[in-house]
Amino acid sequence: MRELRIGLVIYGSLDSLSGGYLYDRKLVEHLEASGDRVEVISLPWRTYGSHLFDNFLPAIQSRLKGLQVDALLQDELNHPSLIWANRSMSGRAGFPVLSIVHHLRISEAHPRSLEWVYRRVEKAYLMSVDGFIFNSEATSREVVKLAGVGLPGIIARPGGDRLNPEITPEEITARARQPGPLRVIFLGNLIPRKGLHTLLEALSRLPQGMWRLTAAGSMGMDPPYARKMQDFVTARELQGQVRFTGPLDEEGLIEAMRMHHVLAVPSTYEGFGIAYLEGMGFGLPAIGTTAGGAREIITDEADGFLVEPGDAGTLAGRLIRLSQDRRLLEEMSLAARARYLSHPTWKETGARIRQFLLELAA
Repeated sequence: MRELRIGLVIYGSLDSLSGGYLYDRKLVEHLEASGDRVEVISLPWRTYGSHLFDNFLPAIQSRLKGLQVDALLQDELNHPSLIWANRSMSGRAGFPVLSIVHHLRISEAHPRSLEWVYRRVEKAYLMSVDGFIFNSEATSREVVKLAGVGLPGIIARPGGDRLNPEITPEEITARARQPGPLRVIFLGNLIPRKGLHTLLEALSRLPQGMWRLTAAGSMGMDPPYARKMQDFVTARELQGQVRFTGPLDEEGLIEAMRMHHVLAVPSTYEGFGIAYLEGMGFGLPAIGTTAGGAREIITDEADGFLVEPGDAGTLAGRLIRLSQDRRLLEEMSLAARARYLSHPTWKETGARIRQFLLELAA
């Protein structure tokens, strides 16, 4: 079997807590387990403007040009730093430059005054690479829509088996039939895009004895937003209903997933949404939104629900249904587990990407 030499450009550390970094980390693990050599090039986290200034730093360009690799992978998150380096390497580096696209920056909400800047910068980056690795069809469509490029690329959806969920249909059924409040878990960093404010608004419209919420995710990514969510809970006198845990390690996540009934992350946009799939592994119906890649995981009314972004009223109605109709909750929970079992594993995803790299390097 041929050994590949791969470079990977990221900001910060592979251990960062987000679905995108999990994807990168799992890919590196698979490549190294296959006997390949991976060199991680870490650029420092700074402001967007500072990242744009990276284009004028000869050290970055020299380091990338001097790599002895079969392919250079770049997390698309790094796009503002790499435009000029990629253009200067085009046709001269001796290896293809591939972008791993989790979701585009312009898919998020931004002030109108900045949106045009982000759009121009991101388009310039997308047109500077030789190919793509997409996490979903939705992400692929957004790239084509923005850049109009038809470069080589594959869709390699994330796996959902990181936590190795072991739960039987009998356990799922027994949990769904338990009397008492509907136990909801939100899994994601506390940032506006993840939609915790929509979920809290929806839950606040329900009788307090009907539900409990665990919000598991970093509160340090956007401290003002996290404080706003805590203030909302206090103002509505929901302290006894809502628990903020901060980020959970894998053991804590497994325990949390097993004890809850449903996972709800009503994001304004998800390129894919690994959390939905991981929750389904434990038999949790997933509630996401119609924006982005969640619809590639969740089948509305079957293994979860899809609502419009920001629609707290409809979301409240869906939660009431699951709380009051435990037979429906049971059916959807078993369907969620079945959906998880039909999805590719991280090993299969890694193998798909590696085969793509082998073909490009041939």
